[in-house]
Amino acid sequence: MRLSYVIVFVSDMKRSTAFYREAIGLPLKFESPGWTEFATEGATLALHASDGVAAADEDQDHLPPGRCRPGLSVPDLDEFHKRMVERQVPCLQEPKLVFGARLAQYEDPDGLAVSVAEDR
Repeated sequence: MRLSYVIVFVSDMKRSTAFYREAIGLPLKFESPGWTEFATEGATLALHASDGVAAADEDQDHLPPGRCRPGLSVPDLDEFHKRMVERQVPCLQEPKLVFGARLAQYEDPDGLAVSVAEDR
């Protein structure tokens, strides 16, 4: 298993892109108004535009700025999912195809969503 990406939810995409590119020095991989990626050694740092605080029962893709979501890659998502269910880890999203990748989401003990994708 390896860490493949971290999503940071931001309130101002241009300001955050400038910070990570210019102040931190990360190489820009892809930029858009809602999603920006930086190439790093071993993992991708992604910025996701967020318009404010999400209610507890809202979609996990609308988190408040300043939150993050780590993303892991595993060779067999079905096997990983089975193990998580056996360990009674809360599943926020069953394995499914999302933007060309099989992805599931689980909740850590503090309520942070962790995305897990199958290696391509």
